[in-house]
Amino acid sequence: MTTDPDDPDSAGAADPAAAGALRVVVTDGRGRPRPVDGLPDWLTRVAPRAARGDMTLALVGDAKMRALNRQFRGVDRPTDVLSFPAGADASLRGGGGRQLGDVVIATGIARRQARARDCPVDVEYRRLALHGLLHLLGYDHTCDDGQMERLERRLWRKGGMSGEVW
Repeated sequence: MTTDPDDPDSAGAADPAAAGALRVVVTDGRGRPRPVDGLPDWLTRVAPRAARGDMTLALVGDAKMRALNRQFRGVDRPTDVLSFPAGADASLRGGGGRQLGDVVIATGIARRQARARDCPVDVEYRRLALHGLLHLLGYDHTCDDGQMERLERRLWRKGGMSGEVW
């Protein structure tokens, strides 16, 4: 395996233990488990090695997303995905696990974006979940000269996804 300058964790041989290091729980807006075929396994498989710990992926309606975006970003409209990294104090839970944070996806926006991209909504959920995970890991496409986008595209291909999604 070669070193990828956009993924500081890509150096060296693949670590079998790292494959299971990310744990993803998918919920609805009320915290109830919500099955999304293959999404947690796919995200775990493509995630950078730095993605160690637990993350919650909440699928919410557009109205809930608008309220969250207004509350936390001061923007009074829904957005497709928001990431809420766990603070330094919240990174350790009982049992020694690390909490990465929460990613929230607006289901209505995801459906519309999937339709516009002519792809299944499950593929759009994967795109948004990966994007949100990278934000949890500290990547920021607004100020990184394309580093996050390059990594996102590489991980997208690693996950067996084809086509242009950005």
